[in-house]
Amino acid sequence: MKTTVLKVSRIGNSRGIRLPAQMLRKYHITDTVIAEEKSDEIVLRAGRASPKKLSWEETYREMAAANEDWSEWDCTLADGLAQIPWDDAEAKRNARKSRSQRRRK
Repeated sequence: MKTTVLKVSRIGNSRGIRLPAQMLRKYHITDTVIAEEKSDEIVLRAGRASPKKLSWEETYREMAAANEDWSEWDCTLADGLAQIPWDDAEAKRNARKSRSQRRRK
């Protein structure tokens, strides 16, 4: 294991180190470094590149291309969820009742 001495430099109100270009290339460090504090050392690791997030349209295309069989979920069609009267006014009344009961305690 090779040891490299790095100088601590002032960066604004903080302090930082500069990693040599060769080290950046060797460990594929681009944007982020993960610093892990241990009892007697600090370990630096290359940050993981976050996977590119798909747009809704791209997600739909990928799901459609997968041609998955969702027929086993058909049994949930009879769960009655479509018949439940969802009333926001009733939900707000219940929330107010709940708050007033908490204040009384």
